[in-house]
Amino acid sequence: MTGRTHDLAAFTALNLVVILNPIPDISLATAITSLLACTFGGLAPDLDQPTANIWHKIPAGSFFGGILSNLLWKHRTISHSILGLVIFGLAAKFALNWLATFMTVNTDVIWAAFMIGFVSHLTIDTFTREGVPWLFPLNWYIGIPPLAFLRIKTGGNVEKYLIFPGLLLFNGYLFWNHYSFFVNFFHRVF
Repeated sequence: MTGRTHDLAAFTALNLVVILNPIPDISLATAITSLLACTFGGLAPDLDQPTANIWHKIPAGSFFGGILSNLLWKHRTISHSILGLVIFGLAAKFALNWLATFMTVNTDVIWAAFMIGFVSHLTIDTFTREGVPWLFPLNWYIGIPPLAFLRIKTGGNVEKYLIFPGLLLFNGYLFWNHYSFFVNFFHRVF
């Protein structure tokens, strides 16, 4: 999937989790940081690709992307697996614990948002033609449906005209159907 689809899928997953598991008390700083962490988590598995969208968003990103991609093997290997999920999750937890020494945010909520974005990335890539090596280092790419030619082509018409608009409509439905929940949530945060 493309970066924008991963962004929207991560946002959608975060919306679902917040609706199903409301957070009683959350600060504005934690809410904003969680949204950013979810977006970063939704793009983080592609850090193994120096041309990934995430590298274009930071200064000298292409340089750092080239270095990191050499450390993470090739695209869709370790960073698109359960092992990568654990490694990135532990690294994010470590970084957030360090940030907690001088920031007053709920790092557990932020970490959960990052992980929601990361899992959404792996999940939605499972529906692409390439599939995902969930069990890396085993060289077994898992895809849904099992026949690769039936899966979605990254950047193709199904993604552009069905998946992305479908995610937008689903978010609209979530906001419409849970309007009072979101109004109360925004009142508590702001």
